[in-house]
Amino acid sequence: MGSMFEEETYLIPPLSAYSYSFPNPRYASDEGLLAYGGDLSTTRLLTAYRNGIFPWYSEGDPILWWSPDPRLLLYPGSFIVRKSFRRVLRNGGFEVKFDQRFSDVIRYCATVPREGQEGSWILPEVQEAYIRLHEEGYAHSIEVYKAGELVGGLYGISLGKAFFGESMFSLVSNASKVAFKALSDVLAAKGYDFIDCQMRTDHMVGLGAVTVPRSHFLDALEKTLQKPTHLGSWEEIEWEYKEKGINNGK
Repeated sequence: MGSMFEEETYLIPPLSAYSYSFPNPRYASDEGLLAYGGDLSTTRLLTAYRNGIFPWYSEGDPILWWSPDPRLLLYPGSFIVRKSFRRVLRNGGFEVKFDQRFSDVIRYCATVPREGQEGSWILPEVQEAYIRLHEEGYAHSIEVYKAGELVGGLYGISLGKAFFGESMFSLVSNASKVAFKALSDVLAAKGYDFIDCQMRTDHMVGLGAVTVPRSHFLDALEKTLQKPTHLGSWEEIEWEYKEKGINNGK
C-alpha cells in the first residue's frame, strides 16, 4: 500500500475479513497506527476497544486503527475546576441529561467547526456504527441544555469500568466542558477507573487529564474489563453541580 501505511520499520497489516483479531498494540509504534481495513461492525469495534484500539481516518482512506503511546487518561474525580469555571457551573444555567439525543450529539460532533481542523473523521458510516453501539447499550451521550436547547455534549463507549471518550461539541462557550465535568462526577460515583481521552491535548490536560505509558494503560484496561459493564440506556442518570462532593443523582 506504499509509504502511507509504513512507519520506519513497522509494517502496517490489513485486517482479515474473516477474523476480528487485531495486532498486539503493545508492539505498535509510538504513533500508534497498527492496522487498516476491516469494517465498523459492532463486534469489530468492541473487540478494538477491549484491546485499547480505536478507529480514526479521513474520507477516502481505508479504516485506520490506532493505539498511541503515551495514552491520555482522566481519572474520575480528578477533574480540575478553576474559579472561572466554578462560576459557570454555579450560574451558567446549564442542564445535563444522558442518552436522550445520542444521534443529535454525534451529528453535532461531526459538523460543528473546530479551530484549526478541516472536516471531520466522524463520517456518515462512523455515525451509523456508533448509533448501533448506542442502541445496543454500549455507547452513551452526555448532553448539555440551556433554556431547553441542546448546546453541547460528548459521546463515548462504556466497557467494564472504563469510558472511552470519542468526541465533544459546543454551540455556546463551556458547554462541552460542563458535559465532561458531569461525566467525570457520575463515573467517579459509579466506581469507574478511568476515562480514555486517547491523545494528548492541552485542553484536556488543563482539565486534569494525564499521559500514561501505553503499557500502563493496557494493563489497567485488562483489569477494568473484568468488572461489570453498565450496559443499556443511561437515561435514568441525573446530575447537578454541587460545590462540594460528588452527585450522580439516581
